[in-house]
Amino acid sequence: MSSVTGASVVDTLGGGEDSGDRASTGRLGDRLFAGAATGSGIIVIGLVTLVGAFLLYRAIPALADDDANFLTSRVFDVDSSPLRFGIADLLWVTVISSVIAMIIAVPVAIGVALFITQYAPRRLAAPAAYLVDLLAAVPSIVYGLWGARVIGSGFNEHVQDPIQNTVGKHVPFLRDVGISAGTILLISLVLSIMILPIITALSREVFAQTPPQHKEGAIALGATKWEMITTAVLPFGRPGVISAAMLGLGRALGETIAVTIILSTIPATKPWSFSLFNGGETFASRIANNASEFDSPGKTGAFIAAGLVLFILTFAVNAAARVVIERRKAFSE
Repeated sequence: MSSVTGASVVDTLGGGEDSGDRASTGRLGDRLFAGAATGSGIIVIGLVTLVGAFLLYRAIPALADDDANFLTSRVFDVDSSPLRFGIADLLWVTVISSVIAMIIAVPVAIGVALFITQYAPRRLAAPAAYLVDLLAAVPSIVYGLWGARVIGSGFNEHVQDPIQNTVGKHVPFLRDVGISAGTILLISLVLSIMILPIITALSREVFAQTPPQHKEGAIALGATKWEMITTAVLPFGRPGVISAAMLGLGRALGETIAVTIILSTIPATKPWSFSLFNGGETFASRIANNASEFDSPGKTGAFIAAGLVLFILTFAVNAAARVVIERRKAFSE
């Protein structure tokens, strides 16, 4: 009786031998998928390593022939012999414009993401989320042209002049240095608008995944809507928001077309100024503006050396973000 019952159970489940074949096939599929995932990770690491090695290999000869201090010099003259180039101006403009863009974009992105996921009704949240996703896919050249024609047309009259005439006389970062268009502050504003949809879209996805029991538990304990967000939603989504912010920062650091269109270039002979109403170039825009000069190994190596610094800067930012995220996870657990 028991054997008959056992046989019927096996038949019901689809047969002992067939089930074993399917199980072994499933285990083989798992192994294949794990191997493919591991191989993909190794390939990505290998590609990043090869890119860094290539940049270093091509930059070392130019750095050896550099007659100026690479880190502190403002001169970038690749037509002279020996070469004289430095990255002080490029590093300052790249970092300060990206940092200001983050200061503007991150709070707004978090607010929009919280509105879509926690406050907006469903009939409004779905179209708003779809619109944010569409904005995240807009090419950077569109933002550059729009920023130059729309924001830049009234920026000098309505923003730059009032600031310079009031607090600019007392704050070195807002001092008038004679640049009337294409300033660092203008490109920072355009970059903030450019990275805003990316940070918003990723933050929205993270906030939407907050466990319902966490939110319901906070409400059950008497928390208000905002208290529930600060005690349940924001702590749960903090690692994801940090990741989204670092992704936006990476785009701001490496943006080329919009910066090239908007930002005014200044000669190295112009006195140094920390003012946000100054012009300049970023690493990416300097390389793009002078791509036609890659006609000799020395010149090419000089620009590759600048690209190597941007590569290291981006890598360091992402590594720091990973450390912060891991610490947050460990604290939350």
